[in-house]
Amino acid sequence: MLHTLYIVLGLVLLIAGGNWLLKAAVALSLKLNIPKIVIGMTVVSFATSAPELIVSIKSALDGFPDLALGNVVGSNIANLGLVLGITVILSSIDVNKSFYTTDWPVMMLASMLFFGFLYFDGELQQYEGIIMLVMLFAFLVYLLRFQKTAVVDELPEDDEPLPLWKIMLFLGIGGVALWGGSELLINGAVGLAKTFGVSERIIAVTVVSVGTSIPELAASIIAVIKKEKAISLGNLIGSNIFNILAVLGITSIITPIKVMDQGLLTNDIFWMLGVSFLVLPLVFIPKGLRLGWRDGIILVAIYAIFIYFTIGYNH
Repeated sequence: MLHTLYIVLGLVLLIAGGNWLLKAAVALSLKLNIPKIVIGMTVVSFATSAPELIVSIKSALDGFPDLALGNVVGSNIANLGLVLGITVILSSIDVNKSFYTTDWPVMMLASMLFFGFLYFDGELQQYEGIIMLVMLFAFLVYLLRFQKTAVVDELPEDDEPLPLWKIMLFLGIGGVALWGGSELLINGAVGLAKTFGVSERIIAVTVVSVGTSIPELAASIIAVIKKEKAISLGNLIGSNIFNILAVLGITSIITPIKVMDQGLLTNDIFWMLGVSFLVLPLVFIPKGLRLGWRDGIILVAIYAIFIYFTIGYNH
């Protein structure tokens, strides 16, 4: 019971911390006169990936590498299966052309790169982390140079300029909340795994990853309710690209991440590649460049099967 409480409290702190960090980061970039488009692509993406990043670094340093890897792999499956699925069931999304010219190919490339690095020696080395970060940097530069139109202003309209003390306060509180939340979440997750006799990896790809995908889900559902074009597919795909290249890249530079539970290589990573690939045909069939409720049902069903197999397969 206590472990579950830790996990819930940890998630609440992580989400709140990410939010405060986001507020501060956006206000700071407005103060520094950074163009909004640059903020949306870099600052916002990093801030929504902050919970994953902190949890992964902390888990790897604490000697639970499977939590670090499972969290990212599970989050990527949850972003597309669960978050995107639920969002398009609620309201269909029209997809931008940049989806198949840039976003999706880069996500697949990042996923395949991650797969290649991990699959053959079961470890993400420091130099591989550096390659991932370089790729992320190249991707961001490309987007900012050539894709200006593809990035819609993702920021809420209330970007009020904050006084500097407030920005610093939000940065401080956000940072502390992220740190505290990650401590609680990891303790709870490891405790839960021990209680139920399952591996840390299973808790990571199910419980932890859904938790760290909650900000994306909340944002997407709010967008649907407000009748804004539901958070674009690009945002979820961007989040997946960041999870792999930034979160695992930075984590493996700090400390190499070794696979402990082989299920990650025999099961989870193939689900991640499969769901990532599947989004492409779904976007084009039956109506081109559109995701509707049928696609949503397919995605959520696939996510449910993934959870069923991952938990059931190990008992």
